[in-house]
Amino acid sequence: MKYTIQKNDAVPAYLQLYRQVRDDIIKELYPHNGRLPSKRLIAEETGVSTVTVEHAYALLCEEGYIEARERSGYFVIFRREDGFAAPSAPPDSHSSHPAPVSYHHADTSPEFPFSVLTKTMRGVMNDFGETILDRPPDAGCTELREAIRRYLIRSRGIAAETEQIIIGSGSEYLYRLIVELFGRERRYAIEAPSYKKIEQVYRACGVSCEMLPLGHDGIESPALWASTADILHISPYRSFPSGVTASASKRHEYLHWAGRNGRYLIEDDFESEFSVSRKPEETLFSHAPGDNVIYMNTFSKTISPSLRTGYMVLPRHLVPVFERKLGFYSCTVPTFIQLVLAELITNGDFERHINRVRRRKRRELQDKK
Repeated sequence: MKYTIQKNDAVPAYLQLYRQVRDDIIKELYPHNGRLPSKRLIAEETGVSTVTVEHAYALLCEEGYIEARERSGYFVIFRREDGFAAPSAPPDSHSSHPAPVSYHHADTSPEFPFSVLTKTMRGVMNDFGETILDRPPDAGCTELREAIRRYLIRSRGIAAETEQIIIGSGSEYLYRLIVELFGRERRYAIEAPSYKKIEQVYRACGVSCEMLPLGHDGIESPALWASTADILHISPYRSFPSGVTASASKRHEYLHWAGRNGRYLIEDDFESEFSVSRKPEETLFSHAPGDNVIYMNTFSKTISPSLRTGYMVLPRHLVPVFERKLGFYSCTVPTFIQLVLAELITNGDFERHINRVRRRKRRELQDKK
């Protein structure tokens, strides 16, 4: 095994172990249905407690890499197919951990503290003065794009440059930019069912749009591999309105699908910040070997839909293409709103709110057990 834990690392021991075991599972060092080493064995090798190992294994269970079988140990359920991916079976009913979809819970939008928002707005007006009335740069204010860049590194595992981040007035506006970026001759595919406006925007743009049925852990494999689409729009964290969460196997299947014939994925990561998991949700963008995922998110759930602010992160090689084809478009989010969001992220208020909501959700979930 040769797992090592860096005692002085800022990353907690259970996350270090989780990442090492996860990477070995993805590399298929532990085959599908293979048994993982016991908690005691890994604890002895790494010098951590069995509780730490159990915490790491619990995260792997939550994300659909492994499952616990009563009196037998932990077994790999992640499957990485080289060719056509067969339909995955429903989760083992004897598993002591829930299927990945079950630990995400829909609820009403958690309210961002109004007092914090107004205090920040006053501070931005005092600090920036009349510059809040200036026209923002076409791709968005540097302050907000840089704040998002730093936030994505520490919270989502996404390493991107500032120029890869494009600011726009909500997801619908960004969907239209994507169509103009790739062209209307491309064929798109979306989850069925999915957020209604996704289909409405694509059809309004005059592009061909396939509807791919969702199974219990994502798009059904036969439909995915039979699709003739060039671009697949997915919400792997939790699809709306079905609530379906893509398993680890399914996420890698999406990446495998996109690795053929110059395809792209649009990763719509709406609301993933409020996961009850004790680690940030994995993104397809951070695992894409082919630099072919566009990551999208908004501040609609985390702060307020009235701000009408979203962003997308382009693959590096698409940045010059975007600048050439669409760089003339003016940014549709006011400078003042962008500076307020930048300050909320930079001063920590944004993440403090997210952490409060996640702690509350974990308590509520624990109380139900």
